[in-house]
Amino acid sequence: MRWDELTSPQISELDRSIPVVLPVSATEQHGPHLPVATDRMIGEFFCGRLNDSIPDDVLILPIMAVGCSEHHMSFAGTLTLEHTTFLNGMEDILRSVSSHGFRNLVVLNSHGGNLGIGQVMLEHLGGRLPDCQLVFAAWWKLALEELAKITETGPGGVGHACEFETSLMMVVAPHLVHEDKIEAGGNQPTYEWAEADLLRGSKASLYRSFQEMTTNGAYGDPRAASAEKGERIAKVVIEALRGLIADLRK
Repeated sequence: MRWDELTSPQISELDRSIPVVLPVSATEQHGPHLPVATDRMIGEFFCGRLNDSIPDDVLILPIMAVGCSEHHMSFAGTLTLEHTTFLNGMEDILRSVSSHGFRNLVVLNSHGGNLGIGQVMLEHLGGRLPDCQLVFAAWWKLALEELAKITETGPGGVGHACEFETSLMMVVAPHLVHEDKIEAGGNQPTYEWAEADLLRGSKASLYRSFQEMTTNGAYGDPRAASAEKGERIAKVVIEALRGLIADLRK
């Protein structure tokens, strides 16, 4: 079910144990071949597939379409919020949902730059909502082991406007994928202990702007992308999301 497609009386009649999902994303550059709406569209895609799969067991909130993207601002088209603004937005929405009696609250994230403040939100808001189960989940972390079986591009290959995001966009909005502009990401090397991508964490965190990380706005190798791979990614992510929702309802 979609929160904003229901009437107030319909919402008031729902089982309060139904997990409520708040998708959060970003509007930012995604290299020369993907639109700035990529993270939003991927987040909405996963929520749509989840809703189609278990329509009576999940409640989807409107997406937060702008996130924390300061590190992308040197590339045209990027929009960003201050971390505190984004934090306050998430917490205000979740408090609103909680005030109506819902107690299983899930934030589904589709942008790497939101991870840090997402953890802050858990620690800041979790203790203030003691009757709720509060979850922050990034789609790639939720299905990490299965996604590792799908990637073909090795370390540094799954990062941004990469093999995975490009594959998903070939399913979500193929008309917005500029296949003639697909090229290897312009990954710039860093210290061994700071090397990482979406599937492989670093030993320590080093701040770099995205312009320092890549010459062309893409980090990884989108040349390995395909719509077939996008469907495989979607399948394992939706299975993981369904498992999370089922666990919370128990």
